[in-house]
Amino acid sequence: MRRRPAARRPRADAAAPAGRAPWGWALAGVLLGLLLTTLLAAPARWLAAGVAQASGGVVQLAEPQGSLWSGSARLLLTGGAGSQDRSALPGRVHWRLRPGWGALALRLNADCCTPAGPLGLRLSPRWGGARLALADAHSVWPAALLAGLGTPFNTLQPQGELNLSTQALALQWQAGRASVQGQADVTLRQLSSRVATLRPLGSYRVQLRGGDTPTLALSTLEGPLRLSGEGQWVGQRLRFQGEASAEPGLEGALANLLNLLGRRQGERALMSFG
Repeated sequence: MRRRPAARRPRADAAAPAGRAPWGWALAGVLLGLLLTTLLAAPARWLAAGVAQASGGVVQLAEPQGSLWSGSARLLLTGGAGSQDRSALPGRVHWRLRPGWGALALRLNADCCTPAGPLGLRLSPRWGGARLALADAHSVWPAALLAGLGTPFNTLQPQGELNLSTQALALQWQAGRASVQGQADVTLRQLSSRVATLRPLGSYRVQLRGGDTPTLALSTLEGPLRLSGEGQWVGQRLRFQGEASAEPGLEGALANLLNLLGRRQGERALMSFG
Protein backbone atom coordinates (compact mmCIF):
# COMPACT_ATOMS: atom_id res chain seq x y z
CA MET A 1 0.00 0.00 0.00
CA ARG A 2 1.37 3.34 -1.07
CA ARG A 3 1.80 5.88 1.75
CA ARG A 4 0.79 9.47 1.30
CA PRO A 5 3.58 12.02 1.73
CA ALA A 6 3.50 13.71 5.14
CA ALA A 7 2.11 17.26 5.23
CA ARG A 8 4.79 19.89 5.41
CA ARG A 9 5.05 21.80 8.65
CA PRO A 10 4.99 25.57 8.32
CA ARG A 11 8.40 27.16 8.66
CA ALA A 12 8.97 28.86 11.98
CA ASP A 13 10.01 32.14 10.38
CA ALA A 14 6.81 32.31 8.28
CA ALA A 15 4.80 33.30 11.37
CA ALA A 16 7.45 35.67 12.63
CA PRO A 17 6.17 38.82 10.88
CA ALA A 18 2.74 38.40 12.50
CA GLY A 19 4.43 37.93 15.84
CA ARG A 20 6.56 41.04 15.44
CA ALA A 21 3.74 43.36 14.37
CA PRO A 22 2.46 44.14 17.90
CA TRP A 23 5.99 45.04 18.95
CA GLY A 24 6.23 47.45 16.05
CA TRP A 25 3.00 49.20 17.06
CA ALA A 26 4.14 49.32 20.66
CA LEU A 27 7.43 50.93 19.66
CA ALA A 28 5.61 53.49 17.52
CA GLY A 29 3.33 54.30 20.45
CA VAL A 30 6.28 54.78 22.78
CA LEU A 31 8.01 57.11 20.30
CA LEU A 32 4.82 59.12 19.79
CA GLY A 33 4.36 59.43 23.54
CA LEU A 34 7.93 60.63 23.96
CA LEU A 35 7.42 63.19 21.20
CA LEU A 36 4.22 64.54 22.77
CA THR A 37 5.82 64.65 26.22
CA THR A 38 8.82 66.53 24.82
CA LEU A 39 6.58 69.07 23.07
CA LEU A 40 4.38 69.60 26.14
CA ALA A 41 7.43 70.11 28.34
CA ALA A 42 9.36 72.19 25.78
CA PRO A 43 11.21 74.98 27.61
CA ALA A 44 10.68 78.69 26.95
CA ARG A 45 14.20 78.97 25.58
CA TRP A 46 13.02 77.10 22.47
CA LEU A 47 10.71 79.99 21.64
CA ALA A 48 13.47 82.49 22.45
CA ALA A 49 15.82 80.74 20.02
CA GLY A 50 13.16 80.68 17.29
CA VAL A 51 12.34 84.38 17.65
CA ALA A 52 16.03 85.36 17.55
CA GLN A 53 16.66 83.28 14.43
CA ALA A 54 13.53 84.48 12.60
CA SER A 55 14.35 88.16 13.28
CA GLY A 56 18.06 87.93 12.52
CA GLY A 57 18.84 88.72 16.15
CA VAL A 58 16.93 92.03 16.10
CA VAL A 59 14.25 90.78 18.53
CA GLN A 60 15.45 88.74 21.50
CA LEU A 61 13.72 87.13 24.47
CA ALA A 62 16.23 87.29 27.33
CA GLU A 63 16.00 85.37 30.61
CA PRO A 64 13.14 83.12 29.41
CA GLN A 65 11.10 81.35 32.07
CA GLY A 66 8.35 78.76 31.88
CA SER A 67 7.57 76.67 28.83
CA LEU A 68 7.12 77.07 25.10
CA TRP A 69 3.35 77.20 25.70
CA SER A 70 3.21 79.52 28.72
CA GLY A 71 6.16 81.63 29.76
CA SER A 72 7.75 85.04 30.09
CA ALA A 73 10.96 86.85 29.16
CA ARG A 74 12.57 90.27 28.90
CA LEU A 75 12.12 91.77 25.44
CA LEU A 76 15.26 93.25 23.83
CA LEU A 77 15.72 95.09 20.55
CA THR A 78 19.19 95.07 19.00
CA GLY A 79 20.94 96.23 15.87
CA GLY A 80 21.26 92.62 14.70
CA ALA A 81 24.18 90.24 14.54
CA GLY A 82 27.46 91.86 15.64
CA SER A 83 25.79 95.06 16.89
CA GLN A 84 26.55 96.43 20.35
CA ASP A 85 23.30 98.42 20.43
CA ARG A 86 20.49 97.01 22.54
CA SER A 87 17.63 98.24 24.66
CA ALA A 88 15.23 96.41 26.96
CA LEU A 89 11.50 96.84 27.50
CA PRO A 90 10.63 97.62 31.14
CA GLY A 91 9.26 94.60 32.98
CA ARG A 92 8.60 91.28 31.32
CA VAL A 93 6.58 89.99 28.39
CA HIS A 94 4.23 87.05 29.04
CA TRP A 95 2.85 84.68 26.42
CA ARG A 96 0.40 81.84 25.97
CA LEU A 97 0.75 79.71 22.85
CA ARG A 98 -1.99 77.29 21.81
CA PRO A 99 -2.21 75.04 18.74
CA GLY A 100 -5.45 75.24 16.79
CA TRP A 101 -6.93 73.91 13.59
CA GLY A 102 -4.26 74.79 11.04
CA ALA A 103 -2.82 77.66 13.11
CA LEU A 104 -1.05 78.70 16.29
CA ALA A 105 -2.79 81.23 18.54
CA LEU A 106 -0.59 83.53 20.65
CA ARG A 107 -1.67 85.89 23.44
CA LEU A 108 0.99 88.42 24.41
CA ASN A 109 0.94 90.64 27.48
CA ALA A 110 3.62 93.20 28.40
CA ASP A 111 3.81 94.48 31.98
CA CYS A 112 4.38 98.04 30.80
CA CYS A 113 2.60 98.35 27.52
CA THR A 114 -0.71 96.53 27.03
CA PRO A 115 -3.21 98.42 29.22
CA ALA A 116 -6.19 97.29 27.12
CA GLY A 117 -5.38 93.61 27.57
CA PRO A 118 -3.21 90.99 25.85
CA LEU A 119 -2.41 91.23 22.16
CA GLY A 120 -3.80 88.38 20.08
CA LEU A 121 -1.82 86.94 17.16
CA ARG A 122 -2.55 84.01 14.87
CA LEU A 123 0.15 82.26 12.83
CA SER A 124 -1.13 80.15 9.92
CA PRO A 125 1.22 78.09 7.74
CA ARG A 126 0.61 78.43 4.01
CA TRP A 127 1.95 76.53 1.04
CA GLY A 128 5.44 77.98 0.65
CA GLY A 129 5.00 80.54 3.42
CA ALA A 130 2.96 81.71 6.41
CA ARG A 131 0.50 84.39 7.52
CA LEU A 132 0.65 86.31 10.81
CA ALA A 133 -2.54 88.17 11.75
CA LEU A 134 -2.85 90.62 14.65
CA ALA A 135 -6.21 91.17 16.31
CA ASP A 136 -7.35 94.79 16.45
CA ALA A 137 -5.68 96.28 19.52
CA HIS A 138 -4.20 99.33 21.22
CA SER A 139 -0.89 99.35 23.08
CA VAL A 140 1.59 101.89 24.45
CA TRP A 141 5.38 101.49 24.15
CA PRO A 142 8.38 103.60 25.26
CA ALA A 143 10.13 105.34 22.38
CA ALA A 144 13.46 104.71 24.14
CA LEU A 145 13.17 101.08 23.04
CA LEU A 146 14.01 102.17 19.46
CA ALA A 147 17.57 103.10 20.49
CA GLY A 148 18.47 99.42 20.47
CA LEU A 149 17.94 99.21 16.71
CA GLY A 150 21.14 101.15 16.00
CA THR A 151 21.54 103.99 13.50
CA PRO A 152 20.03 106.58 13.62
CA PHE A 153 18.10 105.84 16.82
CA ASN A 154 21.22 105.16 18.90
CA THR A 155 22.39 108.72 18.16
CA LEU A 156 19.03 110.42 18.58
CA GLN A 157 18.16 108.50 21.80
CA PRO A 158 14.44 109.25 21.45
CA GLN A 159 12.22 109.66 24.48
CA GLY A 160 8.46 109.72 24.49
CA GLU A 161 5.45 107.46 24.14
CA LEU A 162 4.50 105.29 21.15
CA ASN A 163 0.77 104.60 20.88
CA LEU A 164 0.08 101.72 18.47
CA SER A 165 -3.38 100.94 17.05
CA THR A 166 -4.01 98.23 14.47
CA GLN A 167 -6.95 97.28 12.29
CA ALA A 168 -7.08 93.99 10.35
CA LEU A 169 -3.27 94.02 10.25
CA ALA A 170 -1.63 90.93 8.78
CA LEU A 171 1.78 90.02 7.38
CA GLN A 172 2.16 87.27 4.82
CA TRP A 173 5.25 85.50 3.50
CA GLN A 174 4.87 83.63 0.23
CA ALA A 175 7.70 82.20 -1.84
CA GLY A 176 10.23 84.46 -0.14
CA ARG A 177 8.15 87.64 -0.59
CA ALA A 178 6.41 89.59 2.17
CA SER A 179 3.15 91.51 1.90
CA VAL A 180 1.08 93.64 4.30
CA GLN A 181 -2.68 93.83 4.71
CA GLY A 182 -4.78 96.10 6.92
CA GLN A 183 -3.47 99.20 8.63
CA ALA A 184 -1.54 100.45 11.66
CA ASP A 185 -1.35 103.92 13.21
CA VAL A 186 1.54 104.95 15.47
CA THR A 187 1.25 108.20 17.41
CA LEU A 188 4.50 109.40 18.95
CA ARG A 189 3.68 111.78 21.78
CA GLN A 190 5.99 114.25 23.53
CA LEU A 191 9.09 113.28 21.55
CA SER A 192 12.46 114.47 22.84
CA SER A 193 16.07 113.70 21.94
CA ARG A 194 19.43 113.99 23.64
CA VAL A 195 20.80 115.95 20.67
CA ALA A 196 18.25 118.75 21.11
CA THR A 197 18.03 121.09 24.10
CA LEU A 198 14.48 122.02 23.17
CA ARG A 199 11.96 119.70 24.88
CA PRO A 200 9.56 118.37 23.89
CA LEU A 201 10.06 118.45 20.14
CA GLY A 202 6.44 117.62 19.34
CA SER A 203 3.98 114.84 18.62
CA TYR A 204 3.77 112.91 15.33
CA ARG A 205 1.76 110.27 13.50
CA VAL A 206 2.93 107.44 11.28
CA GLN A 207 0.27 105.67 9.21
CA LEU A 208 0.86 102.29 7.55
CA ARG A 209 -1.60 101.16 4.90
CA GLY A 210 -1.37 97.68 3.41
CA GLY A 211 -2.35 96.50 -0.04
CA ASP A 212 -0.67 95.63 -3.32
CA THR A 213 1.80 98.47 -2.65
CA PRO A 214 1.93 99.23 1.10
CA THR A 215 2.43 102.91 1.95
CA LEU A 216 3.78 104.89 4.90
CA ALA A 217 2.88 108.48 5.79
CA LEU A 218 4.53 110.73 8.41
CA SER A 219 2.87 113.91 9.68
CA THR A 220 3.20 116.41 12.55
CA LEU A 221 0.44 116.82 15.11
CA GLU A 222 2.06 119.62 17.10
CA GLY A 223 5.44 120.98 18.17
CA PRO A 224 8.38 123.13 17.05
CA LEU A 225 9.98 120.33 14.98
CA ARG A 226 7.97 119.82 11.79
CA LEU A 227 8.21 116.38 10.15
CA SER A 228 6.47 115.12 7.03
CA GLY A 229 7.01 112.48 4.39
CA GLU A 230 5.68 109.56 2.39
CA GLY A 231 7.03 106.18 1.44
CA GLN A 232 6.08 102.93 -0.19
CA TRP A 233 7.43 99.41 -0.39
CA VAL A 234 8.97 98.52 -3.73
CA GLY A 235 9.67 94.81 -3.67
CA GLN A 236 11.04 94.18 -0.19
CA ARG A 237 12.45 97.69 0.35
CA LEU A 238 10.85 100.82 1.77
CA ARG A 239 11.52 103.99 -0.22
CA PHE A 240 10.84 107.12 1.82
CA GLN A 241 11.06 110.82 1.02
CA GLY A 242 10.40 113.51 3.61
CA GLU A 243 11.60 116.70 5.20
CA ALA A 244 12.19 118.22 8.63
CA SER A 245 12.16 121.88 9.60
CA ALA A 246 11.86 124.13 12.64
CA GLU A 247 9.22 126.64 13.49
CA PRO A 248 10.35 130.22 12.65
CA GLY A 249 12.70 131.57 15.28
CA LEU A 250 13.78 128.12 16.55
CA GLU A 251 16.14 127.15 13.72
CA GLY A 252 19.25 127.66 15.90
CA ALA A 253 17.93 125.52 18.75
CA LEU A 254 17.22 122.64 16.35
CA ALA A 255 20.19 123.02 13.99
CA ASN A 256 22.15 119.98 15.29
CA LEU A 257 19.10 117.74 15.10
CA LEU A 258 18.22 118.87 11.59
CA ASN A 259 21.77 118.11 10.45
CA LEU A 260 21.37 114.55 11.71
CA LEU A 261 17.95 114.00 10.19
CA GLY A 262 18.93 114.67 6.59
CA ARG A 263 20.71 116.70 3.92
CA ARG A 264 20.32 120.40 4.57
CA GLN A 265 18.66 122.57 1.97
CA GLY A 266 18.33 126.02 3.45
CA GLU A 267 16.21 125.77 6.60
CA ARG A 268 15.01 122.28 5.73
CA ALA A 269 16.56 118.85 6.13
CA LEU A 270 15.68 116.44 3.33
CA MET A 271 15.16 112.88 4.58
CA SER A 272 15.56 110.03 2.11
CA PHE A 273 16.29 106.33 2.33
CA GLY A 274 15.66 103.19 0.36
